[in-house]
Amino acid sequence: MNEQVASTAQPDDERFMRLALALGRRNLGNTWPNPAVGAVIVKEGVVIARGWTQEGGRPHAEVEALRRARKATQGATMYVSLEPCSHQGKTPPCADAIIRAGITRVVSAMEDPNPEVAGQGHERLRAKGITVDVGPGAEEARHIHAGHITRITKGRPHVTVKLAISADGKVGLAGRKPAAISGEAARERVFQIRAASDAILVGIGTVLSDDPQLTCRLPGMFERSPVRVVLDEDLRVPLATSVVATVRETPTWVFTSHRPSAIAEEILQQKGCKVFRVEEDKGRLDLNQVLNELAEQGITRCLVEGGPIVASSLVAANLVDEAILVRGEKTIGDTGIGPLEGMPLEAMTGRLILRGSEKLATDTIEYFDRG
Repeated sequence: MNEQVASTAQPDDERFMRLALALGRRNLGNTWPNPAVGAVIVKEGVVIARGWTQEGGRPHAEVEALRRARKATQGATMYVSLEPCSHQGKTPPCADAIIRAGITRVVSAMEDPNPEVAGQGHERLRAKGITVDVGPGAEEARHIHAGHITRITKGRPHVTVKLAISADGKVGLAGRKPAAISGEAARERVFQIRAASDAILVGIGTVLSDDPQLTCRLPGMFERSPVRVVLDEDLRVPLATSVVATVRETPTWVFTSHRPSAIAEEILQQKGCKVFRVEEDKGRLDLNQVLNELAEQGITRCLVEGGPIVASSLVAANLVDEAILVRGEKTIGDTGIGPLEGMPLEAMTGRLILRGSEKLATDTIEYFDRG
């Protein structure tokens, strides 16, 4: 539904919406399958309550803000980073809670693309005489809610490929052995990026060569570690590897083909892993089906750290929405392996727009997206 309603925008709308967006960002990666929304309640120019979507997606940001405001909401304005829901899900509609609270104006950054909402939340508010304005902070909101938008509109998670690349354009040593490319500051930034992701995906080759933990190893952030997803068409993942041995602490989902035995699947399940069987495409797992299944499980934001083979397969299938390149100052040499198997890096970056970069000690991180 495209809303054609005259704006009643006010000078402070952008400022208060920036706060709502910042509140929503704090729980990115921790609210799936729901979007990470932020809400701010303002009365007479003063913020009286703040809220953000809680862990697991409930309570919603609007309800959390109303709870904190208690009975001070009569005549107030609510700023929210996504249209309030209007349908009965696992919780009652946020639009109804806003109406009951006596809020007189709602400012939303954007309409929710979910067909169960899609402008109906705004219409329900307007029908009760509440002024509704849509648009402040819309560009940032689309970026924050990219996972939710992609899952709703494309039936898959928003895919971000992260690669650490040496000064001479390599990502690993000969024989696909791992190489230390980035410094501590860049690694800490990657942990933060992981914490804002619902899932982190790698191929079995990365597990066998590097035995990665794929967690957020920053003080106080381990609990924010994403679901670990391993692509393993033959179920070769050893039980002693970190992703299996620590599954009780951080979930691990293994995607495989229909070829491995039921016994191999059962052993992994007994260890605590979830196993999904999907079809193959030219000898490799069908990535479209993998991503569709992840979306069915509620995953909205998928960070890929799986190395050249997985990355190039995603590029070939046009499934890369964002790219994060960590460029180090060290060199590896001509025997090193390139960032994308069988294709130049430009096959990925050429389809994306460079949105920004940051310098962390001796490393540079570049951020690309579709625009």
